[in-house]
Amino acid sequence: MKYRSLGRTGLSVSEVSLGTWAFGSPSIYGTVEADDAHRAIRGALDAGITFFDTAPLYGTKEADGIAEQVLGAGLGADRNKVIIATKFGRYHSRVHTNELFDADTLVWSVEQSLQRLGTDRLDVLFFHSPTHPDKINDNVWAALDRLKQSGKVRFVGTSTGFIDGTGEMTRTWARDGRIDVAQIAYSLTYREWEPILNELGELGVGIVARESLANGFLAGVFTKDTVFPAGSLNSRYSREEITERVATTDAYRRLLVRGDVTSMAQAAMRWVIDNPHVSTVLSGSRKLAEILDCAGASDTAGFTAAELAEARRLHVKDFSPA
Repeated sequence: MKYRSLGRTGLSVSEVSLGTWAFGSPSIYGTVEADDAHRAIRGALDAGITFFDTAPLYGTKEADGIAEQVLGAGLGADRNKVIIATKFGRYHSRVHTNELFDADTLVWSVEQSLQRLGTDRLDVLFFHSPTHPDKINDNVWAALDRLKQSGKVRFVGTSTGFIDGTGEMTRTWARDGRIDVAQIAYSLTYREWEPILNELGELGVGIVARESLANGFLAGVFTKDTVFPAGSLNSRYSREEITERVATTDAYRRLLVRGDVTSMAQAAMRWVIDNPHVSTVLSGSRKLAEILDCAGASDTAGFTAAELAEARRLHVKDFSPA
């Protein structure tokens, strides 16, 4: 595993990191037993992964923050060896689709996350996918400053939503020095944010790439005939779109899986890492073997200029992220 700076934060993070949504949301990903999740987290640590991403929303209608609890328990005494990022603003307990970006909710949320994670500090705290600047209460910034002064929050970031609503907002926050990190959907099949991502990187903002396996499509595990369980993220796609996504993945496989890049998942992660502005790319896998496969992307050689140019030629449209 290789390591990079998380922008101007001074933190060092593994090139491949672990997202924990699948450990806390059985209605979307299926049930993951706590022991299996802990083994996955421990295996990720052993593979050199040092950045772990979670959120209060990664839970159920009955309980927020299940993934936070699982992550805290899985890390145990090794918490000080890693960087933990969580979020605020979206919860099951306060209506699933809400956007509560105000001071009171922020302070409450941070205290809840600290307790569930079993830690005294959050290394990065993200706004959880705001959809528009109007959703942000002005009082949240002073509250964030107080939390940073107290040591409970070290750095602030935003997990971006749709570019139409939040692209310019994210740019403004970066230019004003309000955020240190941005989490952005970015993959071979979704590049809409790339110009802004590159600009943020040039400003010294750490970039955490998410959805880089396109919710499994770029792992190359689906076929045109795959049927997704009702309620899962991929169940919303038509048969025509599934066929198109699979065909696109196959084209990238023929180009990028070669030599030391032994799987489509590795190829997809390697392509993201090849952008020098990306600090780390999240694997959202729930199985240890899949996490280790993704982690292996860091040990592969970067793609050649010719391969990257051909990959750009193959990109004829953006497929919507999750």
